[in-house]
Amino acid sequence: MRLNALFDSLPVTVFERMSALARDAGAINLGQGFPDGPEPVDLLESAARALSARSNQYPPSRGLPELRAAAADFYHRFDGLALKAENLVVTSGATEALAASLMAAITPGDEVIVIEPAYDAYRPLIERAGGVVRSVTLAPPAWRLTLEALEAVVTARTRVLVFNNPLNPAGRAFDQDEVEAVAAICRRHDLIAVSDEVWERLVYDGGRHISLSSVSGMFERTLKIGSAGKLFGLTGWKVGLIVGRGDLLEAAAKAHQYIAFSTPPHLQAAVAEGLTWPSSRFAEQATALARSRDLLASGLKAEGFEVLSSQATYFLCVDLKASGVNEGAATFADRAVIEHGVAGIPVSAFMTDDLGDSVLRLCFAKPDELLVEAARRLGQARLSEIAR
Repeated sequence: MRLNALFDSLPVTVFERMSALARDAGAINLGQGFPDGPEPVDLLESAARALSARSNQYPPSRGLPELRAAAADFYHRFDGLALKAENLVVTSGATEALAASLMAAITPGDEVIVIEPAYDAYRPLIERAGGVVRSVTLAPPAWRLTLEALEAVVTARTRVLVFNNPLNPAGRAFDQDEVEAVAAICRRHDLIAVSDEVWERLVYDGGRHISLSSVSGMFERTLKIGSAGKLFGLTGWKVGLIVGRGDLLEAAAKAHQYIAFSTPPHLQAAVAEGLTWPSSRFAEQATALARSRDLLASGLKAEGFEVLSSQATYFLCVDLKASGVNEGAATFADRAVIEHGVAGIPVSAFMTDDLGDSVLRLCFAKPDELLVEAARRLGQARLSEIAR
């Protein structure tokens, strides 16, 4: 039987594999990035009301007008973008938004810049659209992006740059200079930017999110990706957003028509309500998560781990080699979940070279007692490896 060579050769995602191991072992799952805590009751109630009181038939493909209008106001409030409802397309999750955006932007043979460590969906989506991935690799512990590194991978065939800010696997919130470097490369080489900004409201320690779309000359060449799942801690809702303008957004909207077409209307109605939350409520979520991050970090440091800076997202990383662990992160992660009952994700799963081989990513969006126990178990895994 002849199958698509790209998907036939792909392994099960690292998230599914580690979550399955965690289920089988009854382990604490700090691998897959979902919050394990109280969900926003007001949004659950809003979705339930809409489910019973409103239509459950196909909504407009581009999304409910009320959600698109609310999202336009939301991004004006936080990013300073002057938007109208027609600048928004609602998708069935941010990964679908990425797929539609990449399909719209890529002609087979185009080269696409990806910054690693990278969300693992980027490469197969790019390659399925006919694109060729050109990687810029960031190095721990700083994970810093430079203009020179970006310029070094640009060729005459480069067409698209995928920018993930904040950067999921590393917990990085790129600063003004780094965002300006991305913008400069895009303007200089006439590139389309697909800017994955799903973690935009989860930036800590007084930092701020800088949207690529807000940089001079970038709005007209950028498709910005947002996620209600990340904004509200409701990852299973799978409501995504594409922000853009003109022919670029039109092409992404047409691709969306033939991927998912539309998104459940009751969830869209609830998300529209959530986007009107006061800024203070989003800040409170970030403050609570920063406290969870600090709790896990302090527990890991007490167990002898070298903890890397986490400026954003649900994740922090530990450098195993700097912590005295000689085995690679993939091997350590398997042993930790099977023998010690706690799951993490090796950052090597998000990279094509070996710079992430000693780095383990952990999700801290969990209750205090789980974080404390996870740190203790990881400490046991560390000591058992050192004792070998």
